[in-house]
Amino acid sequence: MSPSSETAHGKRLVIVESPAKAKTIKGYLGPGYIVEASVGHIRDLPGTAAEVPDEYTGEVRRLGVDVDHDFAPIYVVNPDKKSQVTKLKSLLKESDELFLATDEDREGEAIAWHLQEVLKPKVPVHRMVFHEITKDAIQEAVRNPRHLNKRLVDAQETRRILDRLYGYEVSPVLWKKVMPKLSAGRVQSVATRLVVERERERIAFTSASYWDLVGTFGTGRTAADAANPETFGARLISVDGKRVATGRDFGTDGRLKSAANTLHLDEQAARTLAAALAQTAFSVRSVESKPYRRSPYAPFRTTTLQQEASRKLGFGAKRTMQVAQKLYENGFITYMRTDSTTLSDTAVTAARAQVTQLYGADYLPAAPRTYASKVKNAQEAHEAIRPSGDRFRTPAETGLAGDDFRLYELIWMRTVASQMKDAVGQSVTVKVGGRSADGRDAEFSASGKIITFHGFLKAYVEGADDPNAELDDRERRLPQVSEGDPLAADRLTPEGHATKPPARYTEASLVKELEDREIGRPSTYASIIDTIINRKYVFKKGTALVPSFLSFAVVNLLEKHFGRLVDYDFTAKMEDDLDRIAAGQAESVPWLKRFYFGEGEATGAAVGAADAGNGDGDHLGGLKELVTDLGAIDAREISSFPIGDGIVLRVGRYGPYVERPTAVEGEPGQRADVPDELPPDELTVELAEELFAKPSGERELGTDPISGNPLVAKAGRFGPYVTEVLPEGTPKTGKNAVKPRTASLFKSMDLDTVTLEDALRLLSLPRVVGADAEGNEITAQNGRYGPYLKRGTDSRSLTSEDQLLSITLDEALAIYAQPKQRGRAAAAAPLKELGNDPVSEKPVVVKDGRFGPYVTDGETNATLRKDDEVETITPERAFELLAEKRARGPVKKAAKKAPAKKTATAAKKTTATKTAAAKKTAAKKTTAVKKTTAAKKTTAAKTAAAKKSAAENTSEES
Repeated sequence: MSPSSETAHGKRLVIVESPAKAKTIKGYLGPGYIVEASVGHIRDLPGTAAEVPDEYTGEVRRLGVDVDHDFAPIYVVNPDKKSQVTKLKSLLKESDELFLATDEDREGEAIAWHLQEVLKPKVPVHRMVFHEITKDAIQEAVRNPRHLNKRLVDAQETRRILDRLYGYEVSPVLWKKVMPKLSAGRVQSVATRLVVERERERIAFTSASYWDLVGTFGTGRTAADAANPETFGARLISVDGKRVATGRDFGTDGRLKSAANTLHLDEQAARTLAAALAQTAFSVRSVESKPYRRSPYAPFRTTTLQQEASRKLGFGAKRTMQVAQKLYENGFITYMRTDSTTLSDTAVTAARAQVTQLYGADYLPAAPRTYASKVKNAQEAHEAIRPSGDRFRTPAETGLAGDDFRLYELIWMRTVASQMKDAVGQSVTVKVGGRSADGRDAEFSASGKIITFHGFLKAYVEGADDPNAELDDRERRLPQVSEGDPLAADRLTPEGHATKPPARYTEASLVKELEDREIGRPSTYASIIDTIINRKYVFKKGTALVPSFLSFAVVNLLEKHFGRLVDYDFTAKMEDDLDRIAAGQAESVPWLKRFYFGEGEATGAAVGAADAGNGDGDHLGGLKELVTDLGAIDAREISSFPIGDGIVLRVGRYGPYVERPTAVEGEPGQRADVPDELPPDELTVELAEELFAKPSGERELGTDPISGNPLVAKAGRFGPYVTEVLPEGTPKTGKNAVKPRTASLFKSMDLDTVTLEDALRLLSLPRVVGADAEGNEITAQNGRYGPYLKRGTDSRSLTSEDQLLSITLDEALAIYAQPKQRGRAAAAAPLKELGNDPVSEKPVVVKDGRFGPYVTDGETNATLRKDDEVETITPERAFELLAEKRARGPVKKAAKKAPAKKTATAAKKTTATKTAAAKKTAAKKTTAVKKTTAAKKTTAAKTAAAKKSAAENTSEES
């Protein structure tokens, strides 16, 4: 089939997912083709009950899935895609053939199937697939189309149904027992549990201190050059045959795991030993040399690209995928969602050609390198992520800039390096010994590495999650010594160490952990991490992922009452089952029945995994049974965590707080809010005592002389404030609800010293200052941007909050007599200078803005996050914030509505009034008929909308 034979085939409609992809492909196909985007999925399970067709009721309407009839999904065209569907149908009418050119994976196959189902084409339909957007690849795909793969569609549909049932059944339990608007998901809940468990380990961790000696030894010879030293450092490894303890010898409780043959040196012992060894004659006891060889890293797949972009470029998983998507759609790289490390013959040839061109024939192995996939059940038929085309463009040849350039360069370097020779060299271990004046035998060890041929390391060196880890290209040269050679100890330095708690996950290490445990699909990890951050289960502190106190309550509930659903092995086994369904080795409906309804005997992997927290080995109920009986779940217990000394952390509806009941019956206990951004492992008994000691509670100030209600001062989550206490029985909800008057304290006021008079003046705001000569009222008000005066629509800023209470009418009129300042005020001096941004190459500074401090390079502004401080922010962190802001792109402003046209004559007004009156009369009659039906629909819609807000992100495959 020729892509240019328009006369033979007429017009052809090609549908892809994105407009950018459509634009690129259109350039390769020419005038015989119409290329249009579906803009993602055009159809999905309903988001609200209002979207469900009227013939569906009950559970089907709530879930969007008919669980009683083989889990039949209810698909509806997305409201925001209806106009696009209309456009596609119109284009299809003008076409003689339809090419569905969505991505070749489960999601892409499902999009193509939905397009076919909705458009109902009467012309020939072809499934067009490709792994890179180049002219040759696109034209080859047109010439060799295939049929839709219904097995891939069924696999995607099963995942979608599973994730809908999980999210829509478990999320409401969280709303009832923890907090509204929370969500649960098959992989997001397990990912959250991993982060929480790591924080629990940090909380339980007890640090241990240990000491050793570092010796600097010399051969006595003069060094010929810096590359061949005659001195070297070695660390103490044993004393009198006993191995000196290192960090790995201590448990999380701070104790030695085994003290039998391990020497634990403290500071005094280390210094005493150093003094005793000061005049010792040392010698080389052994030299062990062996060959060193390091093979190239495999080309990138989705997860390794995310990990390496995090280490080397500071990109989050979401940002990496956004940039990679852009590179793919513009024809620079192959498809970026892949489990494969395989390169096509074309790619291998291109990579080997560049090795020879850039590094020389000495760096090219005799035969091409191949890499086997390490991902279990890798189901996508793609290559590894590589530069597109049969000749790789060097980064300089692409014309790319910024993040696009940096990520392309990373992919290009990794691909080329994968076809280069091994790095080779020698690794050496030297043992040094001596006997102290008091007869103690001490042995030191030093290791070295010399790379004699760098091979692939010339092109690419992989990063490490541990910032202190030694990279593969690092050399450590030792002097040429032989066994028995005498050595002089130039220095013996005691060094103290402390064991550290396990490091928190970063995005890169969490992606690696999920993949190692075979949980979820690698293509979804970026969206999973994005979800748990957006849901406030996790926040970032630098690059570390820190669980919130809220996530502790959520995970606590899931572990105790839905243990099987967040069990790591069970979740991984579910992934195996879903892959078996995709491979045609298992049936979808029986599997979903076991998962949702359960079975009397544990059969099938869906219910066959260990039931953590259940203890029932014979009967494993399905999801429906688990969410039916919630009586055993104690909401207060789920959200309570002992700190020590009778202090308990509680996760409340308005945030976390610490509480300590009083020992005296009838007296109130202590309570204090906990900052949202506090890492859980930092909440100690001592810190809780500090929080209790802060002014909190409420301090009664007196009685309002007008209302007679007491006025109190309080410390709130958003700062100190004053408020009135309404009498008991005052309605707080409904039509007659009464809200207490409340006002924040000025910055110049203090909770301990605020008076009744201060409170009355604060509650009097906004204050009427007076009126101008024309009778226009002037008021003093406190707004989001500070204190100001208002006269009609004319506002003028005040210089201090105190002016709100003291400014006179004459002073206000004098302000209004001045010309109103237009444009921006003079720029304030920066708070901090951080050097030049590596992307824009412009100076980066920290400035103070109306929404708080932010970093800027003059082109891009990025607000500091809650865990960033002006005093401690590093240049690297500032560059990361700016890069994230660039990746998000500019904020789209809502289009302003055009003002309604004014009627030209009074006659038109009269006519419009009469018409409106007639319509109003008719509308009353119609409203009476529709009210009952509308009320029912509104109730259903509101309920569904509330559920959607919490469960809309439960799809793990999107």
